[in-house]
Amino acid sequence: MPAPSKIVDSHQHVNWHRRDAKGLVADCDAHGIAYAWLLSWCLGPAEYESADYQVHLNPLIMTEGASHPGIPLSELVGARDRFPGRFHVGFCPNPLWRNAAQLLEVAYHMHGVRICGEWKYRQLFDDPRSLEIFRMAGSLRMPVVLHLDVPYLRGPSSRPEYQPLWFGGTVANLERALQACPETVFIGHAPGFWREISGDADDDPKQYPDGAVTTGGRLYRLFTTYPNLYADLSAGSGRTALARDPGHAAKFVTQFSDRLLFGRDYYEQKLHEFLQTLPLRQSVVDQIYWQNAERLVPPPTR
Repeated sequence: MPAPSKIVDSHQHVNWHRRDAKGLVADCDAHGIAYAWLLSWCLGPAEYESADYQVHLNPLIMTEGASHPGIPLSELVGARDRFPGRFHVGFCPNPLWRNAAQLLEVAYHMHGVRICGEWKYRQLFDDPRSLEIFRMAGSLRMPVVLHLDVPYLRGPSSRPEYQPLWFGGTVANLERALQACPETVFIGHAPGFWREISGDADDDPKQYPDGAVTTGGRLYRLFTTYPNLYADLSAGSGRTALARDPGHAAKFVTQFSDRLLFGRDYYEQKLHEFLQTLPLRQSVVDQIYWQNAERLVPPPTR
């Protein structure tokens, strides 16, 4: 793979995994990343993770009662203002909040938010309250970054087993949101999304499937049918979906190079290292590493 002429990290967080904004900028500098999209993660009672997950978040904003708000908008705006030109700010209000769609609009005008994300809630994508947020994002030309984890996986007895840490529902719920909000750009992300690269997604019991990709993956039909669907390759889910079948990965990345965005989600280079092994053209590389991101959201100004 030829070297990208620029790198944009389209999926990142701040005050996360033991690094503050200064540490994140240093990490971006070390890996040639021009700037990053900082995404919120607003934890509510339904989304609250186990207490063990708190070690990855900022202890300064731990609340009474040992709960945590996650990665709120205030943390992102502070990081952006401290390091001009290095971050875009994303924010997605909880669909259960009163006037959530209007809060997104206020954040756009008051705080310069340009991405709606990360949407990571124990609500269905096609719930009317979610759709109101998505429609507002579309009217403001804000792409929506979606975290999808399925509510069921195939168990040892071949019966579906409930997954308590699900987000969004299934790709069927995603498809209904795509249909209901054709003016909104959605960026798929996380294990429940990327498992659909393979035709055996319904039968694979693993959260992160790692076998050879089989034909019939639903992502092909979704990308072909819905021009408002994009995806980021961040975290273990995107990289695993490609690395599980390198021969397939090169074809998939090339076919959908105008829909895929480079991203990391935390501080590692495994995705970049894998992409370097693929026989990709310069035009494909630049689309993935920065051109698609800047087509959706112009670069930040200093």
